[in-house]
Amino acid sequence: MNPESLKSTASAAQRSSTFRTLARVGYVVLGIVHIVIGAIAVSVAIGSGGGKADQSGAMQQISRVPFGVVVLWIIALGLIALALWQLVEAFTEQDADAKKKWGRRAKEIGTAAAYLAIAITAIVYALGGSSDSSKSTTTFSAKLLSSPGGVFLLVLVGLVILGVGVAFVVRGIRKDFERQLSLPAGKVGRGIRTLGTVGYVAKGIAVAVVGVLFVVAAFTHDPEKAGGLDSALKSLASLPFGQIILWLVGAGVIVYGVYCFFRARYAKI
Repeated sequence: MNPESLKSTASAAQRSSTFRTLARVGYVVLGIVHIVIGAIAVSVAIGSGGGKADQSGAMQQISRVPFGVVVLWIIALGLIALALWQLVEAFTEQDADAKKKWGRRAKEIGTAAAYLAIAITAIVYALGGSSDSSKSTTTFSAKLLSSPGGVFLLVLVGLVILGVGVAFVVRGIRKDFERQLSLPAGKVGRGIRTLGTVGYVAKGIAVAVVGVLFVVAAFTHDPEKAGGLDSALKSLASLPFGQIILWLVGAGVIVYGVYCFFRARYAKI
């Protein structure tokens, strides 16, 4: 398929009301996943529970509730639709500045890949399997360290992830997320802005810590120190006032999940 045909197909999909509805469902299920992850982090912070505070831990918790398998399939379907929507946005983006266009396109494709990764995890649990993202991260780090220039590559991965986390924080503080929303006036609009700010900052901190763990693993030559979101969140507990910090970040991730519900309603789709 040539680029023009691909762009035409993407534009047709973008105009589909069914596709738009599924994309909005994607934001709803994304919110559910973040609320569960945040709840696990808060439960660890207050010492009332355990579990992995990441996407695999969230899917495991969801699989245990009544009709959990059905919910997992809905999550997978919604996130796949949302990922496809991001790819459509990447191919239909209009920007006179070529550098900005390719930067946005890379961002859209990266976001789509993240949504697909969560969808795959949901499918694995829906089919009765299990996943350990922390173990996968450690294995990836070990293979990277054993390759030529492995330390440099692992530091690079860590810095990229750290950059993504910082970008989330900046986006929340500057309220850049508003550009993707058609917010109502009054208290509702102000409330959604507050949810977005708190949610983006909290998620950014969590993602940034993941990047730091990769860098630490590279300099210590210890792949066990590299970890995913679960390791990042739980490592906050070892800091001074760590339990409080973990509770605040976990609560912030829950807020981000709630924000996703409003994003489903007011996103420019």
